[in-house]
Amino acid sequence: MNKNLWLLAGAQGLFLTNNVVFIAINGLVGLSLAPLGWMATLPVMGYVVGGALSTGLVARSQRLWGRRVSFQLGLVVAFFSALLCAAALYMGHFWLLVAATVIAGYYSANGQLYRFAAGELAEPSFREKAVSLVLAGGLIGAIIGPNLANHTRDWLGKPFLGAYLALAVVALLSMVLMAGIRFPKEPPRKAGASTGRPLGEIMRQPVFIVATMGAALGYGVMNLLMAATPLAMQICGMPFSDAALVLQWHVIAMFAPGFFTGHLIKRFGVLPIMGVGVALNLACIAIALSGQDLHQFLIALFLLGVGWNFLFTGSTTLAMEAYRPEEKDKAQAAINFFVFATMALTSFASGALITTSGWAWLNMGSLVPVILLGVSLIWLAAQRRAPG
Repeated sequence: MNKNLWLLAGAQGLFLTNNVVFIAINGLVGLSLAPLGWMATLPVMGYVVGGALSTGLVARSQRLWGRRVSFQLGLVVAFFSALLCAAALYMGHFWLLVAATVIAGYYSANGQLYRFAAGELAEPSFREKAVSLVLAGGLIGAIIGPNLANHTRDWLGKPFLGAYLALAVVALLSMVLMAGIRFPKEPPRKAGASTGRPLGEIMRQPVFIVATMGAALGYGVMNLLMAATPLAMQICGMPFSDAALVLQWHVIAMFAPGFFTGHLIKRFGVLPIMGVGVALNLACIAIALSGQDLHQFLIALFLLGVGWNFLFTGSTTLAMEAYRPEEKDKAQAAINFFVFATMALTSFASGALITTSGWAWLNMGSLVPVILLGVSLIWLAAQRRAPG
């Protein structure tokens, strides 16, 4: 680890602080402002839809101005979108809140590239560990995010208004960290220089397909269950402090394994570690289906977090095998687009299912993508064992 990686890990932590607070409060604020109950998680969905729509813009800004300028631009958007969310809540305007979260998605699309940037700030032999350890910076978000949401809940006389304003301050702090990072300079691209293979050719590779499925479906299942948890616990009559506790341990589980996931991938290989992630997702669903007490929410979400870490770190490492340096902008943008598109679908589905079908059906529905992901890992392993 060098200074640049430590600062990037800090920026990753503040990025996750923003995400955790958004997940913790946007569904509840949406429920209080939405014309219909099933619309409650539209502000959560807006955040990931904005991310999906921004992947092309972010790739272009990265290509034109480099990592540092593009990341700072994302943080400027984070600052102003947090203020816009606060204004929407203060005025009681549901659709303005949704619009503000869509705008905030540009920051999310930027933040999703921090993990790829980590691999570029380290020696090739340290790449897996660098990605894993920068993702471990999300522990900052695990500690700060739920506590920030809980302790600012009643500031300024309107529930969660203070939390949105606090996120604007978080964006400013992240700008300071980002200003200290020195990203490697990319050689200037000459006019007409090759940008590598066509995107379609890159995407047809088995390794790209499975890496993208691991990132998209792993994130999608995690988002489906995590976004619904505060609503499910409120329906069960539990206080917001219990939901904040569950989310805190969930996010700790998402990022604490980052201190050793890279070592495990190096020792056992990326596909076996992703397979363990699939098994942990299945265990999470089994425990969630066993009941709706606090300890069941807590254990299920903890296992979900560890499973996500193994899948997401593994798929990020696997994806780096699928593209050449000159292809990274378009390849990473494509992967992130599928991640955000899946998250948008699951964000909407979480609110609709939890308010109409309930927690049990939500969990049973999540079995489908988990099983599909497990099958894809077996397929890629078979492809790699095949002669020739």
